[in-house]
Amino acid sequence: METLTTRGRAARLAATALGLAILVAGTVWGTDDHFPFGPFRMYSTSNPPSSPAPDTRVEGVDVTGAVVGLGEQATGIRRAEIEGQQSRYAADPALLAEVADAYADRNPDAARLVEVRIVIRWHGIRDGRPTGRWTDETVVSWQAPR
Repeated sequence: METLTTRGRAARLAATALGLAILVAGTVWGTDDHFPFGPFRMYSTSNPPSSPAPDTRVEGVDVTGAVVGLGEQATGIRRAEIEGQQSRYAADPALLAEVADAYADRNPDAARLVEVRIVIRWHGIRDGRPTGRWTDETVVSWQAPR
């Protein structure tokens, strides 16, 4: 086994120190968008034991009035991508037209979507246990132009 030269050891230590500095800076000042150097808030927070648990989904309504689930199979867009950009969709609901376009591309024989919406299903939790009750909240909605 070969030993590292002084120069090689210094280069490795410098790279390690730089990586740690970026990790600490990302943890202190970063956001989840700075992956993998961000703060990983998804793992560092939790809801109170009797707080409702959110379950976000995207759904559409076609020209026949049928509600269509717009998950990854139907659109090619992962739910995490929608959740991560939810504030952008709320600020500009017209961006949901891209979801309708992705659905049309993957399902050319399906009825045209006239509405796309982001819905959060709030599951009731009491003392850390599901209650079996839930409510749906439409947080963003886009209507196709006529």
